[in-house]
Amino acid sequence: MSKSIYPENYHSDLNLHDTQVAIKTVKDFFQRALTERLNLLRVTAPLFVEPSSGLNDNLNGVERPVSFDIRGIKGENAEIVHSLAKWKRYALKKYGFSYGEGLYTDMNAIRRDEETDNIHSIYVDQWDWEKIISKEDRNMDTLKQVVQEVYQALKKTEKYMAIEYDYIEEILPKNIFFITSQELEDMYPDCPPKEREYKITKLKGAVFIMQIGDKLKSGIPHDGRAPDYDDWSLNGDIIVYYPVLDIALELSSMGIRVDENSLKKQLERAGCPERAELPFQKAILNKELPYTIGGGIGQSRICMFYLRKAHIGEVQASLWPEEDVKAAAEHGIELL
Repeated sequence: MSKSIYPENYHSDLNLHDTQVAIKTVKDFFQRALTERLNLLRVTAPLFVEPSSGLNDNLNGVERPVSFDIRGIKGENAEIVHSLAKWKRYALKKYGFSYGEGLYTDMNAIRRDEETDNIHSIYVDQWDWEKIISKEDRNMDTLKQVVQEVYQALKKTEKYMAIEYDYIEEILPKNIFFITSQELEDMYPDCPPKEREYKITKLKGAVFIMQIGDKLKSGIPHDGRAPDYDDWSLNGDIIVYYPVLDIALELSSMGIRVDENSLKKQLERAGCPERAELPFQKAILNKELPYTIGGGIGQSRICMFYLRKAHIGEVQASLWPEEDVKAAAEHGIELL
């Protein structure tokens, strides 16, 4: 059964043509603001990788990547990336980036096991970015500073869109609120993680929930994270309150990446120490890759947020269950 939300009396303030114009306006402005703040250079990235490289994002470890054979390459299928979380770190070294420099790319993926609703699609489009830091920069102060830079780019974009479009009002608070996943569980011990996110986000407007991946005191992680890219003690999600749907809307997942010590520890805790033998993971353990911070920012998510749309299908072309398409149309939601 669909989990989609259909707000009463909803209508889009933009028709399909003007929506396309507005989508480009959002994307052009935000990526310019982000790259200026973080010193990022756009690069070309792969749509698919070899499974044996260890470069694909395993997400929660249960999602099935889309794979296919290639006529001219025998012996192994290729996999559509789930994200470029690992590839970016490899690329920073290969492309000759230096300390303080970073890259970003347009990442497109297919997540065929995604449960679709207003904010989830089997088609994923995001800006994947990564930046070189030093070993000494691997701390909470660095993480918070970069989060604030990303948040200010989000704030600046909302201000610009509010000027360009009369119906858009500024709703993001001046500052983003920082809280760890354990502190959040302590605040709302009787609530499941998603309800905790909703409560704190509606209270604060914009939050960065830190330290996601490891088990909490309850014995349950706040959310799943692959053990071989984010350092679970130095990562988190940017989540904002979205009044159109009355939900907590995640716009970005990011973090300081694993070093040789945290990678080994997290592989053990996740029950997959054998991944240490894959090429990418070996390179980290052998200190052959730079220390980095990075993340992904949903392109359709922020377009949906800034344009005050009720469904991600209003700003991206994907496939939806027929009953969802029909229900959306009955509630004034026109999917692309």
